[in-house]
Amino acid sequence: MSQSSPAPKPQNTSSPECPGGVAVNGGMAILAPITAFPNGVPANAMVLIPLGPNGQPVEKQAVDGPVALSMEQVWKLLGFNGPAVQVQDQDGRPIAIGLEDLLKGLEENHKKNADDLDAGRIYAQELMKYNRHDKAEAVLAKIVARGGDGNDWLGLGVAQLAQDKLDKAEGTLKGAQNLMKDNPYPSLHLAKLFKSKKDTKQERDAVERAIQIQPGNVDAWAYLFNAIKETDGEEKAIAQIEELANAPVNAKSAAAYVALQGFYAGDEKTRDKAIMYAKKGVDRSPADPIPLIVLSALYGQAGKVDEVVKLLAPHEALMQQDVRLAHNYFEALFQSKDMPKITALLNKLATSSNREVKQFAIERSRAIAQMLQQQQQALAAAAQTK
Repeated sequence: MSQSSPAPKPQNTSSPECPGGVAVNGGMAILAPITAFPNGVPANAMVLIPLGPNGQPVEKQAVDGPVALSMEQVWKLLGFNGPAVQVQDQDGRPIAIGLEDLLKGLEENHKKNADDLDAGRIYAQELMKYNRHDKAEAVLAKIVARGGDGNDWLGLGVAQLAQDKLDKAEGTLKGAQNLMKDNPYPSLHLAKLFKSKKDTKQERDAVERAIQIQPGNVDAWAYLFNAIKETDGEEKAIAQIEELANAPVNAKSAAAYVALQGFYAGDEKTRDKAIMYAKKGVDRSPADPIPLIVLSALYGQAGKVDEVVKLLAPHEALMQQDVRLAHNYFEALFQSKDMPKITALLNKLATSSNREVKQFAIERSRAIAQMLQQQQQALAAAAQTK
């Protein structure tokens, strides 16, 4: 990419065109030789080096000058068939693959192993993840017809609901509900279905049934809050959620308050309100890692590092099994520059039976060791210059 070309002129951000008169619809990128930027590469630039098969350099010049690219074209230049998605290889290592290649491979595996229901389930799961609901419906319908379990019925109902096939979805989700009496999600998806049908009573009944099945389900409490808020307003929604949360059957669950804090956590103006609800959750269930994670994250966002340390210090045993708690506590200690506590924590976490926690401890220990080594080298260099 050595051919020179004039530097692109600054563009008016309100203009609908890019260099060369290419109309911009949606997100795009500019591909240009490095010589197009004699005054320095823009700060938001990313380097793209086109490669041929097996990583060989592309001999033919990729571009003669600046050109607007759609994201689809960018993925093709990078060698991906569709957007790049992350998967794991046979050894569990993360690799990137084009979405279309991933789905094609899963489809071929599903067809080749037609009697393997799990191959179909994996294929359907990925189709659902990337909003290919029509294809997912077809795959799951065959699995259900061949004796699929409750999760298959649930997935089929969700795929039908996503396509607004409301009558089909209702029957399928009720079938899932009968097969999964201890799972709140068929009821929760039925609530969404009844909302689409504008049946407020059945929507409310369905979401309350989800809470009865699993009082600790945060999704169900959040849905209920939104449903009441839309019809009766925020104050009544809060009052009704707290009233239901205080019922004896729900009194030991923090889920209602974890759900409530989520509606106020994203705005600095309402963060104190979020902290108040998160505290109520911790008070209800002190050994539940979820409210501890939520409250410590809120303290961290508010810059209350000492409060994070105070909150999490008694829960190192829970951190042995939950990497999110370990992360929040480590970050607070690191910001406090408390090296003795950091060292003690990482030593304990390194003995954890939880693979994620153990890996977290190993990675952070290496980073700390590298940081200390760099500091020692900097001090030695400074001493030599005196």
